[in-house]
Amino acid sequence: MPIDFPIADLPLDMAEEDAVEAAYGEDLDWVAEKLRRGVSVLLECEKQITTFLYAALRVRLRDPDGGKPLRCRYVAGQPPAEGEQAAPSSLMQLMIRQIADLVRSAEPGTVIVVPHVDLLTTTTRSGLSMEAKEVIALVYENPEVLLLGFKDPEFELPKTIESVFTARRSILGIERRKLTRVILQREARKFGVETFDPFSLYKYVSGLNVIRLRQVLSQFGDRMDFDPRHPDGRQELFRDIRELTRGAELEIPTVDLDKDIGGYDAVKERIHKEILTLIKACDETDTEGEVKAIEELIPRGIIFEGPPGTGKTYFAKAIASAIDATTIVVSGPELKSKWVGESEANLRNIFMRARKSAPSIIIFDELDSFAHRRGSYAGTGVEHSMVNQLLTEMDGFRKEELVFVVGTTNFFESLDEALLRPGRFELKIRVPYPKEKGRRAILNIYRKKFGLEIPDEVFEYLVRKTSGYVNSDRRVRFSGDHLYALCRGLARQTIRQGKGKAYTITQEDVDSVIGDAFEVSKPSDSEEKVIAAHECGHALMAALLPEAARPEKVTIEGEDDENQFYTSFDRDALGIITTTARAEADIAVAFGGRVAEEICYGEISAGDMSDLHQASRLARVMIEAWGMGESQEFCYEETGEGYKRRRLSDHREEQIDQEVDGVLEKQRERARTILVEHRATLDAMTELLLKKRVLERKDLKDFFAARDYTIDWRENKLKVTDTTPDAKEAKEADSAEPAKVESAGDAS
Repeated sequence: MPIDFPIADLPLDMAEEDAVEAAYGEDLDWVAEKLRRGVSVLLECEKQITTFLYAALRVRLRDPDGGKPLRCRYVAGQPPAEGEQAAPSSLMQLMIRQIADLVRSAEPGTVIVVPHVDLLTTTTRSGLSMEAKEVIALVYENPEVLLLGFKDPEFELPKTIESVFTARRSILGIERRKLTRVILQREARKFGVETFDPFSLYKYVSGLNVIRLRQVLSQFGDRMDFDPRHPDGRQELFRDIRELTRGAELEIPTVDLDKDIGGYDAVKERIHKEILTLIKACDETDTEGEVKAIEELIPRGIIFEGPPGTGKTYFAKAIASAIDATTIVVSGPELKSKWVGESEANLRNIFMRARKSAPSIIIFDELDSFAHRRGSYAGTGVEHSMVNQLLTEMDGFRKEELVFVVGTTNFFESLDEALLRPGRFELKIRVPYPKEKGRRAILNIYRKKFGLEIPDEVFEYLVRKTSGYVNSDRRVRFSGDHLYALCRGLARQTIRQGKGKAYTITQEDVDSVIGDAFEVSKPSDSEEKVIAAHECGHALMAALLPEAARPEKVTIEGEDDENQFYTSFDRDALGIITTTARAEADIAVAFGGRVAEEICYGEISAGDMSDLHQASRLARVMIEAWGMGESQEFCYEETGEGYKRRRLSDHREEQIDQEVDGVLEKQRERARTILVEHRATLDAMTELLLKKRVLERKDLKDFFAARDYTIDWRENKLKVTDTTPDAKEAKEADSAEPAKVESAGDAS
């Protein structure tokens, strides 16, 4: 079925009562049928439409089709007639008195209509109010009484009151299929000439009740009709509608995903692919069936997970800007209350306000503060109730409503599993600390924002300077917030030094601001020289040994949370068979860092602990498991769960230890011989690494070519680019997480 609707088929005029009938007629028929069967009904709706719904129901009950009519007695809190007992002091007391009279004198065929059940039974922080207790006692006094109650969705009723009503119906917003019943021809002509797209309009009015909808649409009666020559007029009208429907607590952010957020290409690609592309396709589709099919695919719950300060909330606001949605940012700790039921009420109110202002995004900052895994959190118990309420609210959305729920967390593992199943928070996006490319992009944005005059060489120094830890003990790296604070500090430095004139930032300024604002942990100059020689020892051995995997990258400013200094290798190009020569080459490469330190500085450091462990482990595997020793004995036995090492004689254990020591000593001497012979090359590579900080494969190729080395770089021709969805997901994960390294010096 086409989406565009003929304007000529729309009504010319409509009273408010007719609009209610057109929008909610089916709901009202359901309620009336329940009442005619003697079932009490609780109708959840906004108070703005309570009287309209009651009027429509009264007509149905008074003149049923072939059934017995019912008489409605409306509890309005009328004061007593003259001569009766003096009136109570408040409207609530008047209403309670009227309920008491009606319950005690109720006759068959009478429906007691209570328009404000929520107000009468609102609980206090310490329990039920006196009015609530009176109402509860009254409604249970006569079990035969037939009740029709109205409650606003922002209020919660005591369970004892809810159980009085056997049936319950919610009338929230308006269904999309009914929108064309309540918009007039003169209003539709603001959106089209002969036809208009109700789906585009529905995005902005889905949470409005029909009376509020009619009020909003009537505001644009003096607008010019749509002119195809000026299609932007339709978007201006949508923006004006958005302003009228936006709640006071919600904002409309203006964050461009691509221009205002630097770096994070993988995160942006994921957002475009999983959300924005689908919404765009939904807007451009011209058949109702295709729209519904796409709406089923759009994830409504998103979790941004990562360290503090990396821009998780900013990404959520960027999504809101892209889809013209309002946002409400909710802090998890602010939601919690020690009073019974108040935390859940806070959640209900937030979701209700978001629905009224759709399209909207609810951003739960620090989601883990209240959405802990149930059964494992020793809190007050409030958190468990809040998780249940959150699940209830998320399950209550219509598919056509553009309301998204975004949670940000630093502790994804602690979240309740029920939140993560499909249909809830089904899309998880990790936002890690920015890497070199990301830091460069972020700093460039702030350089332009603050008008900082930073020469290119100083800017690159700034990028490198922010590669380490802000706090190494807590493993905190430079985040987007840290970079923002750093650029603000440079802007203040410009004002202090420039004194009203143009001022160019220097390296000394960068060092000064970082030193004042952050406790950056980094090696001393002498320590950096040792580290650089260590890593170049690995790389040089890998390049010169024919059987070894070629070096891919050497860095003393790594992005890995565990290893800041490392050398990685292209093992894929070697194939899958491990020979004795290849295993021995790997051991020699592992010794390269240790031997380079000894040659260059006369001593070794604790930084090569992992290298020594790797070499020792590989040598023992060669002898015990691969049979590459003199005896070629397999030292393991098969069990039901795999292999375990056999018990050997003391003599055999001593032989194995001697063979392992022999392999290690031979390859250590091999590494020493090669590095002593190529000492000048080792020194030159170390100097280059200290200057460039990172040597990529191309840098290494150029370095050796300039020194007339003939090295077979063994380009891996077996690699195949996999474009399947699973492969793309893996690629995104690789770009977001620190790379796994093959050989790394410890940071100790």
